[in-house]
Amino acid sequence: MKSGAMLPYVLLLFLSPGPAASSDCPADCSCLGQDSIFCIQRRSGLVPRVPAATRQLYVFQNGIDTLTREDFLGLADLELLDLSQNELAQIPGGAFEMLSKLKNLDLSSNHMAHISKDSFSGLVQLERLYLHGNRIQKIDPEAFDGLEMLLELKLQGNQLSALPALRFQRLLLLDLSHNHIPTLGPSDLQTPHLEALKVASLGLTALDEGLIASLGNLHELDISTNQFTEVPPALKQDSLKGLIKLSLAANPLGELRVEDLQKLSGLQELDLSGLNLQGFSESFFQTFPRLMHLTAAENPFNCLCPLAWFPAWLTEKEVDLGRPEETRCHFPLVNAGKMLSALEHQDFGCPPTTTALMGSPIGSTPVPQVPTTSPDTIQTDGIPPPPPASEATASSKTDGAPSPEPPVSPSAASGELGETGGHTCPPNICLNGGACHVDPPGPLGCVCALGTSGLYCENVDEVPEAPKPSATTVSLAAPVMPAELEALGTRQVTSTSILLDLHRFIETRPHIRGIRLTYRNLSGPDRRPIILSVPATYPEYTLRGLRPNCTYSVCASPLGERAGSRTNGSAETGSCAEARTEGLPLASSESRVEAQSPLTYALIPAVAALALVMGLAAVAGTIVCVRKRKRSKAGLQLQPGPVDPLELEGMKACLENGGNGTLAQKPPEVRRGGGSDRESAAMPGPTDGSGAAAKPSYF
Repeated sequence: MKSGAMLPYVLLLFLSPGPAASSDCPADCSCLGQDSIFCIQRRSGLVPRVPAATRQLYVFQNGIDTLTREDFLGLADLELLDLSQNELAQIPGGAFEMLSKLKNLDLSSNHMAHISKDSFSGLVQLERLYLHGNRIQKIDPEAFDGLEMLLELKLQGNQLSALPALRFQRLLLLDLSHNHIPTLGPSDLQTPHLEALKVASLGLTALDEGLIASLGNLHELDISTNQFTEVPPALKQDSLKGLIKLSLAANPLGELRVEDLQKLSGLQELDLSGLNLQGFSESFFQTFPRLMHLTAAENPFNCLCPLAWFPAWLTEKEVDLGRPEETRCHFPLVNAGKMLSALEHQDFGCPPTTTALMGSPIGSTPVPQVPTTSPDTIQTDGIPPPPPASEATASSKTDGAPSPEPPVSPSAASGELGETGGHTCPPNICLNGGACHVDPPGPLGCVCALGTSGLYCENVDEVPEAPKPSATTVSLAAPVMPAELEALGTRQVTSTSILLDLHRFIETRPHIRGIRLTYRNLSGPDRRPIILSVPATYPEYTLRGLRPNCTYSVCASPLGERAGSRTNGSAETGSCAEARTEGLPLASSESRVEAQSPLTYALIPAVAALALVMGLAAVAGTIVCVRKRKRSKAGLQLQPGPVDPLELEGMKACLENGGNGTLAQKPPEVRRGGGSDRESAAMPGPTDGSGAAAKPSYF
């Protein structure tokens, strides 16, 4: 039994007047009733002498570094012994031999490196043995012989690289997590009635199918933080139909498919955190009708229309989402950093039902709303897949200028062109009512509705974009924080820093001695809080050295007092806010211009003057050419005389350009568009003769 579980008994002990003052109670110990003794933090290297009638003895955090058989002499009725958090380096053979009725033995958090053959001899009634949190590297093959009644064995958090054959017919719980055991087979675990197996962080690359098949009574399985690159085929066995709790967290899985977990219809708890998932298909969870608790934190979710069903499904099915503050959107930018469970259906940018012309002058055909489910395979790439490039050409277009057509919705485009072998639009690729537009000679594109913009139409005019950072200015970002926590604000955000506005916080607390700032990264794998102390005379403070493109939670509280919760921003406790650092600026033509701005500004006057001279020369050349043609037609001959330099320049121009009187001009450079938070595709170039401009490329 863990020491934390005894806290209520300890409190009850100090509140109870009678038994604690018994003359049989050892010095520096507390007694609860006649058979429970607590000797906590005595700082003594010896086990205390206790009455023979003692049944439960708690001697943790005492500094005990050695044991002998005499320490437990006469304690034939002892049923529970807690020696955790001491300084024990070994267990002498036969140390517990006198404790024939002992059922619970806790030796966790000591310094033992080896378990010998006779360490637990005589414990014929032992049911729970806790050895976790030690430094155990080797266990003698016969160390557990005679423990026929054992129900729980905890060995997690040691330095084991191999196991002796564990033969326990009655064992129900086995925890081997956080060791270095890369393989486990049926011969290692001969535990036919095991209900809970925890093998997290062992370095496993495969899960033995024979081992899982031998555990027909398994209810809980934790295989998190291993090296599985795919869902182990062992999970497809019929022996796991009774599995209730499963953790796949923090494995480098390539994808999740419905058929991978199809046999686990009885699951009630599922942990899919840290798998780099973009989202889920709704059909994936139909396999688990009894699911009550789901953890999906630390995944870069694409909060697009295919995931719009998820928050409503959590509410409808009454599924508890674990760690919701760490379950956030990664894409698109309008939703980046927001908690997935807090989004409304409209936040996912699903297009409404639209009406599109199908190339017939008769009328319009209503297009149903795009379905919100995605394929059964759950992709695990962090960045959403771009629309696919064209792979085939459609039939030639009709001559003449094309008549304007309204944009076609994704479903319509997919259905119209799929039959002819042309392009197909990915479902729901365009947001906020945007429509996927297909031009057979080129790639796909999104035609955005009025008031929206961006590659996926993800930007809405009502939410102004932050200006791009330049060499002399820093863009401002609106702080992401609730209105009730306005006492703490963020005035400025860059890719690596956040400027905190503490004016209001200090005004509402005129007598504070200082400010304690606590901040942590909600987007990264390391969420440990960082605490700073700031004088009360600082109305502004800049947090530096932050990670780009991450959401940070920042809390301020008076120095010496506990920081308030995020749901309480009152003056009596503390105030919290959230802010998202900007992403690193991408290389673009705009940034290149800024980097060369001094040279550019120096060349502008020279280029303008040169263009003016060339323009005048072109005009003069044209005039001279026209005059010469008129004179030659009229039969006039030029009289000898001085030659005008402008006429000579004009004749050169006529010869160079076939007599048309115009100077050759450089082809215009392709401009690169801006206006979004990432690099935009090239602007459409000249038409191809049919009137349709080239579509922007997504690659």
